[in-house]
Amino acid sequence: MSVLDVAAPAWLDEDCSLLDDAFARFLAQEVAPDYESYVENGKVTPELWRKTGEAGFLCPAVPEEYGGAGGSFAHDSVIIHRLGVDGFDHFGIALHSAIVAPYIQHYGSQEQKQRWLPGLVAGTSIGAIAMTEPGAGSDLQGIKTTARKDGNHYVINGSKTFITNGQLANLIIVVAKTDPSLGAKGVSLLVVETDKVEGFRRGRNLDKIGLKGNDTSELFFEDVRVPADALLGAEEGRGFYQLMEQLPQERLLVACQAMAAIERALTVTLDYVKERKAFGKAILDFQNTQFKLAELKTEATIGRVFVNDCIARHIAGGLDSVTASMAKYWTTDLQCKVMDECLQLHGGYGYMNEYPIARLYADARVQRIYAGTNEIMKVLIARSL
Repeated sequence: MSVLDVAAPAWLDEDCSLLDDAFARFLAQEVAPDYESYVENGKVTPELWRKTGEAGFLCPAVPEEYGGAGGSFAHDSVIIHRLGVDGFDHFGIALHSAIVAPYIQHYGSQEQKQRWLPGLVAGTSIGAIAMTEPGAGSDLQGIKTTARKDGNHYVINGSKTFITNGQLANLIIVVAKTDPSLGAKGVSLLVVETDKVEGFRRGRNLDKIGLKGNDTSELFFEDVRVPADALLGAEEGRGFYQLMEQLPQERLLVACQAMAAIERALTVTLDYVKERKAFGKAILDFQNTQFKLAELKTEATIGRVFVNDCIARHIAGGLDSVTASMAKYWTTDLQCKVMDECLQLHGGYGYMNEYPIARLYADARVQRIYAGTNEIMKVLIARSL
């Protein structure tokens, strides 16, 4: 039972509930025993990716004809939520299933879908998307990576950074300029199968504040030749529009992650303040504790209802960019506030890594940065006024 006591939305049907139960068992049996080693090593293993795919928990929204379960974002959101509330959110399933696969599903040709989607579903291919560059973060028009047409190939040159799943990914969607003179209209997306090319190199697994078990890398492309049919979409120059069309789902995904982490933080904090004593009584018995938790539960409930509504809109095809931006910025700001307040209620123990709240605190901070900084979200919202 959730600490938030929010009524189940209509999209959380019996099929989603069964998926949630099955995935919870999978996490307990197959992920939990080795999870701390993944965090310590900075990445999960290819074997775990394959095992997760074999069990049917990757890319649930991919149609059955390409090996998927034919679900919707409702099924993705269930998996994202369970990863967060059970404390396994260093496993980069969300990006693989709900960001990389949809680009191929929405913009790939029939042949491209048949070539790439089954591997993503099975976990034999691990997905990543290479947008950010050392000199271009939220400003996607400022990227320098190029893809030059050379006969029946493209030649890719450039570097990327902060790429989630970067150490293990072998199917990478690369954002590159096929015509640097055209600005946003010269951006294209190309799919690089790293096992089949020369000139591709991974940099270091970046040392982050949090999410240490989720590999994040620099990537380098030096005259990487890919076949012309690696272009995603029917023509060059569609990349920026493809990115803009898919960013609402990416931002909703981040909001889902935020709400799951908030729920976990409140749960572990309630357990702690009920047991920990000071001045002869439980921490929960102090009025300050009660008021703080009352505020946080109220705000978390508001966030949960809002995100549930956004998921419903998205499943129906009606989630606009502005609303997705609102969800991303507000829930991630709230996430950082909740983590700070919950850590404070733990006192000195909250600063110790052996307590879940410490990891939740460290993991939260990046949420306000990726998928577009919260400042960019406010710019997008302001344009709608």
